[in-house]
Amino acid sequence: MKKVITYGTFDLLHYGHVNLLRRAKEQGDYLIVALSTDEFNWNQKQKKCYFSYEKRKQLLEAIRYVDLVIPEEAWDQKVSDVQEFKVDVFVMGDDWKGKFDFLKDYCEVVYLPRTPEISTTQIKENLRQKNDK
Repeated sequence: MKKVITYGTFDLLHYGHVNLLRRAKEQGDYLIVALSTDEFNWNQKQKKCYFSYEKRKQLLEAIRYVDLVIPEEAWDQKVSDVQEFKVDVFVMGDDWKGKFDFLKDYCEVVYLPRTPEISTTQIKENLRQKNDK
């Protein structure tokens, strides 16, 4: 069985996220999603999520491409996750291209193109603009 892992916040889940998860699953047989915890998002990324970790986890678990959701609690847990879960392929969006090449010592690293016309940042900005009117 070929295992794949990807990481993200997946707040305000949208079709770009689903596209990424579908294409990540196409890289293997079993998809693990490391979901950023609320604490990690706030303390390390300075991001406040709309949905809590538990709600985001529930949404991801409902997507047929996702086999397992684990918490992402630190930037440096990727090597240990790859080793612990015996991951064959690490997948991220191409906006991270080159940032995780150090994992090539442990598994294949694949950067997938993003869905260009959608992002959580764009959704939040559009909502902000509507509320300002």
